[in-house]
Amino acid sequence: MTTTDSSASRTRRVHARPGPATAIVAAAFWVTMMGTTIPTPLYPRYEAAFHFSSLMVTVAFAVYALGVVAGLLCFGSLSDRLGRRPVTATALLLSGAAAGVFLAADGLGLLLFGRVLSGLAAALVTGAATAHLTELAPADRQVRAGRIALAANMGGLAGGPLLAGALAEWAADPLRLVWIVDAVLVLVSLVLLTAVPETVPRRADGRLLSLSLPRVPAAVRGPFLRCALAAGAGFAVLGVLTATTGLFFGEVLKLSTPVLSGATVSIAFVCTGTGQLLTRVLAPRPVLPAACFGLLAAAALIALAMLTAALAPLIAAAVTVGLATGLALGDGIALITGQVAARVRGQAFSALFAVLYAMLALPAIGVGVLITATGLRTAGAVFAGAVAVLVLGVLASLPRDGRDGLVG
Repeated sequence: MTTTDSSASRTRRVHARPGPATAIVAAAFWVTMMGTTIPTPLYPRYEAAFHFSSLMVTVAFAVYALGVVAGLLCFGSLSDRLGRRPVTATALLLSGAAAGVFLAADGLGLLLFGRVLSGLAAALVTGAATAHLTELAPADRQVRAGRIALAANMGGLAGGPLLAGALAEWAADPLRLVWIVDAVLVLVSLVLLTAVPETVPRRADGRLLSLSLPRVPAAVRGPFLRCALAAGAGFAVLGVLTATTGLFFGEVLKLSTPVLSGATVSIAFVCTGTGQLLTRVLAPRPVLPAACFGLLAAAALIALAMLTAALAPLIAAAVTVGLATGLALGDGIALITGQVAARVRGQAFSALFAVLYAMLALPAIGVGVLITATGLRTAGAVFAGAVAVLVLGVLASLPRDGRDGLVG
């Protein structure tokens, strides 16, 4: 049997009963992404247990995002060459290894190593699992497959802080128990994944490492840059929220409530997924301006929360930045899907997410430096102002006729 015949045979078997396989891949995606956000409400406790500064809290978060960028650059097309299932399994193994590192952690060094492993796991699973879910679905259910991938991605990101916050609030040994639960979920996902059919035959030249700098076609670089900067501003806010919300609750509000700080971050991720879904029903031209105005509102709410030491504006900011970031990200995805040729579309997506995760990491470190110099409240207000300036620049660059390269 030829490779083509084998591939066709596999596709027929997959489409005959896609339900269980789809559920297993989505669960593996969810579990891997959940592991990346579990530390969010626990950072203040790690800070107290291992005696490091608020700056190191933001660095611990940032190295995760840098791990994602490195993974995208080095392994972004790995599942195209080796297959979807082995790459997803590798992501799960890395996620399980990260859980083991956190279980054994007795200082900052192991925490940073665990975050790097989490970043690499996220980079591998995002492309492999999303593609796998799409290929498992019949041709008339591709949109549904995309929504399942989105739900698994954002649901996992939202689930991590909720799980960690709940266990830290009501269970014993919060810095250990949550990682045991996570490791068990990873193991179950690995076992179930063996029952999922492969959708991509392994290539003879399936190299493990293939560094390729992402590129964007010249024809869409202008609108691409605007979408990437707007979504990147949202990712910067999400990154700072993720890294510092626990500190805000502990140092500013004087509340030791991990479940509430975890829920605040979870809301932001749920709203990010919701914002992406909204781009499917909104007219394309006003999406990016709406995202920018939403980000400006979020920046104002963050500044208000920091200056007044109030919880309500912070929660409102989490909702607003999530929706706005989702709109901007959905606009960028629509641009690439609709106007970039299939042969270079993967590179364009890699470029988009490399920008987003770089902006997730670097501002968090900058805020950490500011926290050390000026305190959390002042640093948060300054950061909100910087986000507003960036978003105003994107708004000023939008074409006056409302056209930004999107079909509509």
